[in-house]
Amino acid sequence: MNLQPNHLSNHLIRLEPLQPMHFNELYAAASDPLIWEQHPNPNRYQKEVFESFFEGALESGGAFIIRDVDTGMAIGSSRFYDYKPLDNELKIGYTFFTRDCWGKGINKQVKTLMLNYAFIFIEKVIFHIGAQNIRSQIAIEKLGAKKVSEEMVAYYNEPDRLNFVYEMRK
Repeated sequence: MNLQPNHLSNHLIRLEPLQPMHFNELYAAASDPLIWEQHPNPNRYQKEVFESFFEGALESGGAFIIRDVDTGMAIGSSRFYDYKPLDNELKIGYTFFTRDCWGKGINKQVKTLMLNYAFIFIEKVIFHIGAQNIRSQIAIEKLGAKKVSEEMVAYYNEPDRLNFVYEMRK
């Protein structure tokens, strides 16, 4: 499984492999504090904190910049990570969107593209959702994921945080 296919797209959005040259435009999309208020690290809107998040995204080998098809503007990011071929599983997460995308079905569009691609290769997708991130918990449940456990998650250069673990099967 290629964790960064050349692109995943539909009529609304395009996911492109994240590259170092995308930092400024993705940070511009991420610099709104309200985006992060329920996330495990609510300070990711700060440039130095976002730099670490971005570095971790690049190192994951599965991160995407998400673009609006009509404007070409960066509207967020998501990633595939922790691929376990022997367990037939993969994680999807670290997703965020600009606030102008909220309530418009963009998360559903992104996750559907990612899930459809992932389920070509694996049987199970795991999502870690911050325990305080009610918006994301509701959104992932609407997609059909089921909460299966809770665990502390170590974030790249950030403190461990309590996450709810959701699962979706092919």
